[in-house]
Amino acid sequence: MNTRDDDQAGAPPVRDEETAQALRTWIALARAHNAVAQLATADVARHGLTTAEFGVLEVLYHKGPMLLNEVQRRILVSSGGITYLVDRLEKRGLVERRDCPGDRRARLAALTPEGETLVATIFPAHATTIRDALSGLSAAEKEEAARLLRIIQKTGSVGE
Repeated sequence: MNTRDDDQAGAPPVRDEETAQALRTWIALARAHNAVAQLATADVARHGLTTAEFGVLEVLYHKGPMLLNEVQRRILVSSGGITYLVDRLEKRGLVERRDCPGDRRARLAALTPEGETLVATIFPAHATTIRDALSGLSAAEKEEAARLLRIIQKTGSVGE
């Protein structure tokens, strides 16, 4: 059985239906992610932010001051990446580093009042952008999609 489509022209056929189905699912998932990510990226870019910078601001806005490695884990960047992002946001006056009360070696990242104001201003419209991007699904379909994606996350995790 040949499961190729136009995007796979020239590739050898996948003869195992389970593998072919997994590949089709992955392609659909990647395309859906890219479609929503493009909208999210354009939305935060209007405010002079990258999606990674917005991720830092958003997690601090919703969770409060956090250790840098916790911010890193939540927004899925490298340890060098989180340092770079916090440095950039600190230079813009949106984030500050604070001493950690329980550990003199650790540093917390926290929003400045300017950062708090910025996120409070732009987050509602950003949330609406994401809502609108997913408006083709019913509430039940969104719940089911989230449930299924959590299963993929658990079975696809490496090194956790």
